[in-house]
Amino acid sequence: MRVGGQGWLGPLWQWRRYLRHLSFARTWSVCKGPMAETLSTRLEAAGELRDPAQQNGDAGGEAKGEGLPGHPEPTRPGVQRIPGGREQATAAARGPGKRKKRRGAAGERVVPPPKKRRAGVSFGDEHFAETSYYFEGGLRKVRPYYFDFRTYCKGRWVGHSLLHVFSTEFRAQPLAYYEAAVRAGRLHLNEEPVQDLSIVLKDNDFLRNTVHRHEPPVTAEPIRLLAENEDVVVVDKPSSIPVHPCGRFRHNTVIFILGKEHQLKELHPLHRLDRLTSGVLMFAKTAAVSERIHEQVRDRQLEKEYVCRVEGEFPTKEVTCKEPILVVSYKVGVCRVDPRGKPCETVFQRLSYNGHSSVVRCRPLTGRTHQIRVHLQFLGHPILNDPIYNSVAWGPSRGRGGHIPKTDEELLRDLVAEHQAKQSLDVLDLCEGDLSPGLTDSTATSSEMDKDSLEELAAAAQKMDGVVEAASQDLDTMALAPGKAAEKDVMNQETDPLCAECQLVRQDPLPQDLVMFLHALRYKGPGFEYFSPMPAWAQDKWQED
Repeated sequence: MRVGGQGWLGPLWQWRRYLRHLSFARTWSVCKGPMAETLSTRLEAAGELRDPAQQNGDAGGEAKGEGLPGHPEPTRPGVQRIPGGREQATAAARGPGKRKKRRGAAGERVVPPPKKRRAGVSFGDEHFAETSYYFEGGLRKVRPYYFDFRTYCKGRWVGHSLLHVFSTEFRAQPLAYYEAAVRAGRLHLNEEPVQDLSIVLKDNDFLRNTVHRHEPPVTAEPIRLLAENEDVVVVDKPSSIPVHPCGRFRHNTVIFILGKEHQLKELHPLHRLDRLTSGVLMFAKTAAVSERIHEQVRDRQLEKEYVCRVEGEFPTKEVTCKEPILVVSYKVGVCRVDPRGKPCETVFQRLSYNGHSSVVRCRPLTGRTHQIRVHLQFLGHPILNDPIYNSVAWGPSRGRGGHIPKTDEELLRDLVAEHQAKQSLDVLDLCEGDLSPGLTDSTATSSEMDKDSLEELAAAAQKMDGVVEAASQDLDTMALAPGKAAEKDVMNQETDPLCAECQLVRQDPLPQDLVMFLHALRYKGPGFEYFSPMPAWAQDKWQED
């Protein structure tokens, strides 16, 4: 054997690299099972075994790989060599916009490698054209639309059936709904329609579920631009609007509104504000600027100042709170003071008192989740209308001094029950389908549709297959179509026979119910400082209703 043309053994570094490749091939085949063993054997024989990043489907990204030393790789028809030992199909062989697909043996299910995701936030015209806004009663609303939820098979799903996964982790709908969705062609596995929910999932399986999506309304208050230059965009975020897509929110987010109404795209959030918090919000226009400012955040070079209105008469002297904060539930988004929590520090200074409530300036010296809100609750002066930390679910003292006369499980259950009764689960960034038996004993309304009803709806949904397919295909052309035609396509998506949400009548929140009295007033760093106007509820003459 000649390695790299340098004699039988060749340079020691090349020989070691060759052994590492063989070791990886053996280890990978043992860990991944028979299918991987077969694949690794074929790749090794062809001299195509590369680094793990490329084996996982990242060949189109930045990872570099080399063929085994001493194993020249033949160039196949329609394939060209690119630096690093990789191959790609030529344009003539591949065709415009198409990837080469691996074909399995007859009856074999082909499992594609996962696609590499782009870093940062990237949404284009095809995403913005999914639906449109309309304004009603002081609210910004999104017209219902079809949306594909896409995910690769998680490790804990491997070896389980789709039926098991839907029954344990996707509780937003009853199993009868998913059976109806199969008959309507809404579920796809590796881009092939699912025929039976009993199919067992494999590693790297790609799932696509087409759903009819409804987004909660947010305030109609516009997002005002405070500053813009070649590096950053700074806005005054209204309360109730999430920064980026999360949970049930996609188009009703700052990222999408800026892209659709201000043509500001490819933005990188530099910090986050809670959905109910308003005020100064910064975005970087490039990844380089984002990294630079995040470095300043890590070095504690940035100063943030908030203003809020709290219950009672806050002390006139400056108050510093250093209580550690522990996350009780990431799912519900609840924290509390606890010795096991992370260290943090907030400085408070009263600005005014109207006989019932106080306006307080807050300077968080650390950046823990809900830090200001949790520290104010601990001090006995929660934000006046905080739907979480000024709730009776915390007990008679409402968490003052860290006194909570119930377990974390009881606290979460009582918080969810309170907001479920008010039909305000969106405050907790939850929907009915997120409610596990541990959080509530009640049954989601969307789960009350019986199987016979869904059978009828499935038949109706099958008749709409052309509409659903057209809705997904039109995303590529809708941005280029005339405005009226695009609007018509969007309107056609507003109702769906399989959608339980379409059958419900929900009461809209009042615009004032979407405001929490916490506002990011100032954001300062090396060479920049941005301010937002003082909100109306922080004015001296403001009175509670």
